Amino acid sequence: MNKWTKLSIDYANQRSYLDDLFRVYPTIPEGIREINGNIWKNVENAFKQKNNNQLIQSLLELELFPIKDSYIAYLKRDKSAIERNPQTINRICGRIYELGLTKLFERCSEPKETNRQIGPMFKDWLKSKALGIQPVGLNEFLSTEENAILDGSDRLLMDFAREKLGYDREKGLDFVGRFNGKYVIGEAKFLTDFGGHQNAQFNDAISTVEAKHVKAEKIAILDGVLYIKGNNKMYRELTETYKSYNIMSALVLREFLYQL
Repeated sequence: MNKWTKLSIDYANQRSYLDDLFRVYPTIPEGIREINGNIWKNVENAFKQKNNNQLIQSLLELELFPIKDSYIAYLKRDKSAIERNPQTINRICGRIYELGLTKLFERCSEPKETNRQIGPMFKDWLKSKALGIQPVGLNEFLSTEENAILDGSDRLLMDFAREKLGYDREKGLDFVGRFNGKYVIGEAKFLTDFGGHQNAQFNDAISTVEAKHVKAEKIAILDGVLYIKGNNKMYRELTETYKSYNIMSALVLREFLYQL
């Protein structure tokens, strides 16, 4: 098995892994969403008057619709459908009236889901000099041959890797660095559970490691449930199918980079 994968598994199972990982991914829920006062006044008026069409139109102006329903996305993209589909509107409004105004406000102002906030956290951690050096912009990155981490958007990192390193995926990167004269590219993911979207995130990171003809060390900086020993799909793939790949926790990334 890859040395760094084994080290990550050992770390997760023998040390204060979650306590330490919180420095990388401090998943503190945001406060309630801001709700535009004028829009909410329209919601209240439509609710009290039982004006179904106006109620739906006003709620669609908010960032978060208060109920889950497969038809909401369609209505958001084609508001003219509100007038043409009275039974659908009545059905949805029935569920909204059952909530009552107080609960309706609570639903519309719920914090963003934690997993949607995770994306920028890894780069924020890099900017804290957790790897010993401060990430720098493209011009400074190109002007030196010293150890450096490229700071920028996923797109900027991807464009650099495509132009300079032969990376050919249409997928942004979370990490581009140069240590001891060697370039390193990778994606960072915090896998919070098994199944569905999280499996897709895992596979996405693996695809970057499998990219061909890249003039750089390719790594997957993965954290979370994949290091839990057991018969789950992620752990099996980690220790069997992809056991030779550079897959590692962010918590051992520093040691990996400086030994290159």
